[in-house]
Amino acid sequence: MSDTTPTNSAESLYPSRRDSRPTKIAIIGAGAVGSTLAYACVIRGLAREVVLQDINKQKVEAEALDIAHGIQFTPAASVAGSDDVEICRDADVVIVTAGARQQPGQSRLELAGATVSIMEKVLPGLTAVAPNAVYIMVANPVDVVTYASLKISGLPPQQMFGSGTVLDTSRLRYLVSLETGTAVQNIHAYIAGEHGDSEVPLWASAEIGNVPLSRWGATLSGGEFDADLRARIGHEVMESAYKIIEGKGSTNYAVGLAVSRIIGAVLNDEQRVLTVSTLLDDWAGITDVCMSAPTIVGRSGAGRRLLPYLSMDERDALTASGIRLREVARSLGY
Repeated sequence: MSDTTPTNSAESLYPSRRDSRPTKIAIIGAGAVGSTLAYACVIRGLAREVVLQDINKQKVEAEALDIAHGIQFTPAASVAGSDDVEICRDADVVIVTAGARQQPGQSRLELAGATVSIMEKVLPGLTAVAPNAVYIMVANPVDVVTYASLKISGLPPQQMFGSGTVLDTSRLRYLVSLETGTAVQNIHAYIAGEHGDSEVPLWASAEIGNVPLSRWGATLSGGEFDADLRARIGHEVMESAYKIIEGKGSTNYAVGLAVSRIIGAVLNDEQRVLTVSTLLDDWAGITDVCMSAPTIVGRSGAGRRLLPYLSMDERDALTASGIRLREVARSLGY
């Protein structure tokens, strides 16, 4: 008879905590992004317990109940919603999506003051009930919000970081795939800097497989991957959110999938390279600002920042992006 007994428990499906308790994800904000993120987490089976917290009691309970009714069709889990921050107690990962809503034509940086004021209200309560959680900030403008939130919370930069340009990088790879006919999973290219108007596509280090994009040759349309095409793709990535917001009021599906990927990297200790927004210290000469750079993400949060090869134009653009973000943070008193 075998000395090992297989387990059929639901908990065996999920990443385990060091203390062997079931894993728990807490999502702050039950708007379009928060609710879609909760749905993505449940479908992907990222944790044994998913909770939503929002000041709107009726809405948060309804959103959670709607997802819970579909549990039969997902990996077994529990989903709950409440207006009480106590529901977040002992969470492994806390994702903050609550913030001012971006209006059509409004830049992310214009949301800064209102969203930072929300962080000043919610973070003390959250860190009291979940002091050991990894915090992922999603509310825009995510870079300024992450920087201010680090100051407000006193948490170390490894433990609190922003979703950054993970979605922008996905958009970039998607557009490159349309031009080249290759799977997005084989495209290695990043967006760094601000998650916003000053973001920087890192074309100098972009590859498909192990072939530099500069040596790819003809695109599907018969053209070259020249400066004009790169500029068009970069502009389309930057404008994507504005186009979606104008058409449907908010972005939620792709951002929900992008953030669920970050959560998975944390809970599964994947050591995955993601362009999250972290507090930089002499990265490409940039210090004391939160913005996106390729970063190794695992169970302890944001680890080593990687510095790919940069052209001089890219380095200058990243420096300008950092200055822009630092000025906004300083204007808010951070």
